[in-house]
Amino acid sequence: MSRYTSNNYLAKQADSEGLIQYEADEHAMWAELFNAQISLVQRHMVNEYLEGLATLDLPSHRIPQCSEISEKLSSITGWQVVPVPALIGYQRFFDMLANKQFPAASFIRRKEDFAYVKEPDIFHEIFGHTPLLTNHKVAEFSQTIGRIGQQATSQQHAWLARLYWFTIEFGLIKNNTNHMVPMGSGLASSPTELIYAATSDLPQRLPFELTEVLTTPYRIDIKQPIYYVLDSFDHLAEITECDLLSEIEKARTRGLKEPHHLLARAV
Repeated sequence: MSRYTSNNYLAKQADSEGLIQYEADEHAMWAELFNAQISLVQRHMVNEYLEGLATLDLPSHRIPQCSEISEKLSSITGWQVVPVPALIGYQRFFDMLANKQFPAASFIRRKEDFAYVKEPDIFHEIFGHTPLLTNHKVAEFSQTIGRIGQQATSQQHAWLARLYWFTIEFGLIKNNTNHMVPMGSGLASSPTELIYAATSDLPQRLPFELTEVLTTPYRIDIKQPIYYVLDSFDHLAEITECDLLSEIEKARTRGLKEPHHLLARAV
């Protein structure tokens, strides 16, 4: 998926040892985000995310280096976290996923974007994404999406990204008691949207149906008006067992549905 950015933030560059030097106020923002979010995810996120969070044992007081996370992930699922500028194209994104490399934007949000940042920042990438990359089913799904993206045409990329958005980024899932709970990284890292997705009566929560997902438009600057609900983590493998490129072509013929953004409150 293309990594969204604007002129509001600049990527931080790694030094000769591959480390990114963060300022004290940036570490303080990580600590504030972590302390605000940890109790929320423990209350609302799916257990598999929480298990991954415990396994990674992220520092609460400072921004971790990507190499620290990679060392732990690589021993579990073979994945690495690689710092990138906030904006990379679809092709590079899918190439990285196919090679078990998760692209991590290097900057961290400022106070005015505390609740939600449109550009994926290091808190979203590390706190939001990497816990589930310890889960073999999510890791395999993510790599498969990357491999399919390598085979896709440029016209198909945005449609495949829509599938990633409604699963890995903003998906819900049924837990072991058959309740719908948040799973996606965009929910795990957002202080406001996690509560909204878990408890609000405003959004629609629909059963996951591939054509519906592929034809549902989304916006990055509002809370999602629609969430799709996976039956289980095994459901991810079932999705990638389909001929996704053929399904995308069918969806392109059908066209996108009418946007539902007016049903959602702005973040």
